[in-house]
Amino acid sequence: MDNSQNLNVVVIGGGAAGFFGAITCATTHPHTNVTLLEASRHPLSKVRISGGGRCNVTHACFDPAQLVQAYPRGSKALRGAYTRFQPKDTIAWFGAHGVELKTETDGRMFPITDSSETIVDCLLQVAKRAGVTIRTSNPVKWISRQSSQHPTPDTPHQTPGGFEIGLRNGETIKCDRVLIATGSNPLGYRWAKALGHTIETPVPSLFTFNIPDSRLQDLAGVSVKQVCLKLPDAGKTLKEQTGPLLITHWGLSGPAVLKLSAWGARVLHEHHYQMPLLVNWLPDYNPDRLRKLLLDVKSQLPRRFITTSCPIPIPKRLWVSLVTSVGVGAQNRWAELSKKTVHQLVQELTQGRYLIQGKGVFKEEFVTCGGVSLKQVNFKTMESRQCPGLYFAGEILDIDGITGGFNFQSAWTTGWLGGQGIGNS
Repeated sequence: MDNSQNLNVVVIGGGAAGFFGAITCATTHPHTNVTLLEASRHPLSKVRISGGGRCNVTHACFDPAQLVQAYPRGSKALRGAYTRFQPKDTIAWFGAHGVELKTETDGRMFPITDSSETIVDCLLQVAKRAGVTIRTSNPVKWISRQSSQHPTPDTPHQTPGGFEIGLRNGETIKCDRVLIATGSNPLGYRWAKALGHTIETPVPSLFTFNIPDSRLQDLAGVSVKQVCLKLPDAGKTLKEQTGPLLITHWGLSGPAVLKLSAWGARVLHEHHYQMPLLVNWLPDYNPDRLRKLLLDVKSQLPRRFITTSCPIPIPKRLWVSLVTSVGVGAQNRWAELSKKTVHQLVQELTQGRYLIQGKGVFKEEFVTCGGVSLKQVNFKTMESRQCPGLYFAGEILDIDGITGGFNFQSAWTTGWLGGQGIGNS
């Protein structure tokens, strides 16, 4: 086919979704000229630093209905998308390009090299082999939609209202279709809004809690296998999550906290990250069972010191801190435990009240909830319902997952769907 008859496609954003979209388009639609524009000198920077430099590529969950439960926002839209491209397809794709993945005990999947460079090199090489023109250090300044044009012998595939893209260096690029995959970059939101889209307010997701509290002092590094966390408001539970917890120098972290921050992202933002947090250190014990257990210990081991004999499955250092917080001293024996103190201890263990006073960032895995409204995107093709010829993929959409490879999987899937859709003439 003559080059002048080719469909010109521009992908903006050199991250996981942008590269996967560009590669998919170029390999499945030979009639496309694909150009990828990346603002920085080095593409795939988030891929490089993810997973502590190992790159958590995806998660070993192969049932779409179960998989979508890892997404506080976007689960409904991804349900159908994951019937077309899901983790097993990601594994097969990388395998076909010489990258083998391994599964860890918690379901996270990494390259067997334990190096994110393996994934970066693979995407760069496949993109180049597919004929994608990669232009780094090419920040985009603006995008505009052109007035409708009828197909001509020179532009037989012309989309009504092709696009012009202005680069910061003054160059203007004309193209038929555009895929925006700029992640949570405010510029991407601005362009999408200018082209007729609603932007759900971006706010942080996946973060730790800053909780200055004497009960947690000197306990940094202590972990608890299973806790239940609740965000209460006016007597009601707004959000709740269960899972492992880690006490840190600044407060609380671990899977339970990260999940709660994801599902409670908007609630916490609305409260300026100043909210009460109820911690149940023993979700397998109801208060009555716990009260009976403590009273049994009191009658059976009356001479033992309370602080040195922990009868419940929590770390001993945490036990000492919590019993001390209700007035138990190092020399107090079980025989001296009053009914009032038993009641206070049960409260402390099953619904200890703490105050969140800010958020911390979780390593490099910074995720944002919010973005282009999902109602305005066709998830079969990732094409905008507002602006024909414009496509979206990755974190610019109002989609976010919990930690564990889920955010990369939504990037691969939406990039793949967008690459398939954008090249259809």
